[in-house]
Amino acid sequence: MENNIDKILSKKIFDKKNIITLLSITNDEDKKKLFDKAYNIKKKHVGNYVHLRGLLEFSNICTKNCKYCGIRSDNKKAYRYDIPDDEIKKCVLHAWENGYGSMVFQSGERKDKNFIEHLNDILIYSKKITNNEIGITLSCGEQSAETYKKWFELGAHRYLLRIETTNEDLYYKIHPKDKNHSFQERIQALKDLKNTGYQTGTGVMIGLPFQTIEDLADDLIFFKDIDIDMVGMGPYIEHKDTPLYNYKDMLMPQIERFNLTIKMIAILRIMMKDINIASSTALQAIVKNGRMQGLKAGTNVIMPNLTPTKYIENYFLYENKPCLKEYSKEYFKLLEKNIIEAGDTIQYYKWGDPIHYFKRNSI
Repeated sequence: MENNIDKILSKKIFDKKNIITLLSITNDEDKKKLFDKAYNIKKKHVGNYVHLRGLLEFSNICTKNCKYCGIRSDNKKAYRYDIPDDEIKKCVLHAWENGYGSMVFQSGERKDKNFIEHLNDILIYSKKITNNEIGITLSCGEQSAETYKKWFELGAHRYLLRIETTNEDLYYKIHPKDKNHSFQERIQALKDLKNTGYQTGTGVMIGLPFQTIEDLADDLIFFKDIDIDMVGMGPYIEHKDTPLYNYKDMLMPQIERFNLTIKMIAILRIMMKDINIASSTALQAIVKNGRMQGLKAGTNVIMPNLTPTKYIENYFLYENKPCLKEYSKEYFKLLEKNIIEAGDTIQYYKWGDPIHYFKRNSI
């Protein structure tokens, strides 16, 4: 069995066995080789730039009942909210005036008419008050192809729909198996997004109960096979008010989930050289400088959370989510300093679209 790290890293294409070997490395020397390779590829193909996305969690009302999520519909302990339009406008203006290239509008999953029309309005006024200059990413779950098309026409140009796992059996261990939760519909939604013209993103959780290294290798192969433009993935962090919490004794320690995530990021950067990869907030929930470690392993997107404090405390997908006041000038200066120390530079006033998207659409 081939286990020479240098030989594997010299390959142009990794097979599943290679990926499993890289995910399994534990010694510092081999990890450094992996991370250095990934960072050098990032510098060469997308530059050592960080693109900012101002994250606004504008609603935590959700019709889904995913077994891992703190805002699942059956969690009666969750305090539900919809941020009023005047507060959303303030967040958008803050992002635009402070050089964020884009906003990310994230919510629980809903398909009702009121929700769709509300997001229509958000897109319209966000473009208007920023002179059409703000880029827009949506992360609002599964919708009809018609809804995706409408939002695209109103100015959204990126969409993140995390599949969470590409193992169908595991998918139904972390989701109910009913008409409201379908693995095949999740896959179809990703296809609909690409067909509509979105810069399309997905991602997985790392360190789930029942998950294997082989599953994670398959996840990386899936990203490449569907030719994705963006990836946001992070360590699974348990939430006590969810059914999956009953399996907490099966979990590896959180720091191991963190380390496995960093290796997943590095391997993906090597496999898909010109996509956008985000440093997730979940990295920061486990390790204080987690997002910076992500940058050094190949990520190039950071999403400072601009959700007002009185709402952010109720958007708990997992326990110990950092409630950072990332909209404050003091925190932002610290973030900028940390990014520079990590070896990267923020690209202000840029949308920071994935190069991969334009290459994919020119073929």
